[in-house]
Amino acid sequence: MSEKDFLTKEPRVLISAEKIQQRIDEIANQINKEYEGKEVMAICILKGASLFFADVIRRIKVPLRCEFMAMSSYGNEKKSSGEVKLVLDAKYPLEGQNVIVFEDIVDSGLTLTYILNLLKARNPASIRLCSLLFKPECLKKPLEVDYIGFEIGNEFVLGYGLDYEGYLRGLPYVGVLD
Repeated sequence: MSEKDFLTKEPRVLISAEKIQQRIDEIANQINKEYEGKEVMAICILKGASLFFADVIRRIKVPLRCEFMAMSSYGNEKKSSGEVKLVLDAKYPLEGQNVIVFEDIVDSGLTLTYILNLLKARNPASIRLCSLLFKPECLKKPLEVDYIGFEIGNEFVLGYGLDYEGYLRGLPYVGVLD
């Protein structure tokens, strides 16, 4: 694909906006049941999880504090470089907190393993993972994802927060460039 050719064709819809919203309702309901009577520290991993995070937390009814972290492992590539860098750290103390980490996609597991090790050192009461997308065949490290929106194959996806070189993040669905 030559420079920015991907902007001239509409991505093929892999997961529709309607299916995403339906699954978000189910995830939020599950979180509400499991954390009834408790407080949650919800951590959004920027930038990709931002749309997913916003849609889920608006449906969570338990007391909720929001935090943001940013990591870098891709640059402008379609595959993770394997090197994870912390770009923005959480501000609030996590000790004794029930933490749910929200990610856009789990593929290699390298970024989330790094994040989990960082967060576990801060002594939270619990840590759970919530990801819009999960590519189980791509895992390089064993990782349990507690709340999964959708399992997908090894295609490069974009839209609904996921981007290619900063573009197409705002699509209301998850798509694939053919």
